[in-house]
Amino acid sequence: MFLVLSLLSVVCASVPMLTFLLIIWYMDRHEREPLWLFFLTFLWGACGAVSFALIGNETFSAILSVIVGPELADTMAATIIAPLVEEPMKALVLFAVMFSRHFDNATDGFVYGAAAGLGFGMTENFFYFLNVAASGDVFGWMMTVVIRTFFSAVMHACATSCVGAMLGFARFRGWGWKIAALPLGFGFAMSIHALWNGMLTVGDLTANMGFMLANLGLFIVEFVVLVAVFQLALWEERGTIRRELADEVQQRLVPLAHAKAVGSWLVRGKQHWVPKGVPHGQYVKALTTLALRKHQARNSSSGGYAFYSEEVVRLRREVAGLLALAK
Repeated sequence: MFLVLSLLSVVCASVPMLTFLLIIWYMDRHEREPLWLFFLTFLWGACGAVSFALIGNETFSAILSVIVGPELADTMAATIIAPLVEEPMKALVLFAVMFSRHFDNATDGFVYGAAAGLGFGMTENFFYFLNVAASGDVFGWMMTVVIRTFFSAVMHACATSCVGAMLGFARFRGWGWKIAALPLGFGFAMSIHALWNGMLTVGDLTANMGFMLANLGLFIVEFVVLVAVFQLALWEERGTIRRELADEVQQRLVPLAHAKAVGSWLVRGKQHWVPKGVPHGQYVKALTTLALRKHQARNSSSGGYAFYSEEVVRLRREVAGLLALAK
C-alpha cells in the first residue's frame, strides 16, 4: 500500500500544481510571459526555495527550542518561523526576474510570484503526502491531498504573488513606491501565511474543528480578494495599452479600431478586425508591446530610458511593416 500511495503522491503533488500554473499563465491576457522563464521561476520554488527554507526552518527552530523549550518551539515554528523564512526564500527569484525585460508591471509580478509559490507548494505537498502514506492511513492521506492541494499550496501561491505584485507595481513608479513595495509585499505575504498556519496550529492543539472550518472560510475570502486584485492589475494594464496607443492613433500610425481592439480582451483574440494578409498574433503582440514599452520609457531612469526608447522606434517600424502586408 505504501508503494501505491507513494506513486500517487507524486502524481497528486505535481499534476494539480502544474495545472494551476498553466491556468495562471493563461490568465495573463495581454502579454503572456515566456514559458521558459515562467517554469524556471516555478522550479526555483520547487527546488531552491524549499532547500534554503528547510535549512532556515531547522536552524531557527533548533535555536528557539533551546530558548523556550521543544513544545513551544514547535508551535512557534509553524506560526512565526515558517512565514519569516519561507516567504523571502520563495521571493528571491523575483529579484532576479524583476530586472529582466520581461518583468513589466503588477500583473507580471503576480504571475511570477504565484509560479514560485506553486513550485514550493508542490514539493512541500509531496513530503506531506509521503509522510501520511507511511502510516498506511488511506483516508487520512486522501484528506491531506485535498486540503493541501486546494488550500495550503494555493496559500503559498497567493502569499508570494503579493510580493511579486508589489515589486511589479513599484518598478516603474517613484522612489516612494519602490521603498514601500518590499515591506508592504512581505507584510501581506507573511500575514496570509502566519494566519493560515496559526489557525491550523490552534485547531490541532485544541482539537477543535471550528478553527479548521473558520480557516478554510477565511482563506476563501483572501483568495477572492487576491483574484480581484489580479483583475485590477489586468484592468490597469489594459488602460495603459489604450492610453499609449491613443498617441499612435493621433499620429495616424495605428487605426483607431485596432487600438480599441487590442485594449479589449474579448476582441483582441479574434481575427475579424485585423486586415487580410497581416499576421494576427504577431500584430497583436507588436501593438501590445509597443504600448507597454512607451509607458516604461516614460517612467524609466536614464539607463532604462535609452533601451525602451529604442524598442519603441523598433516596434513602430514593425507595426508599420505588418500593416504594409495588408491586402
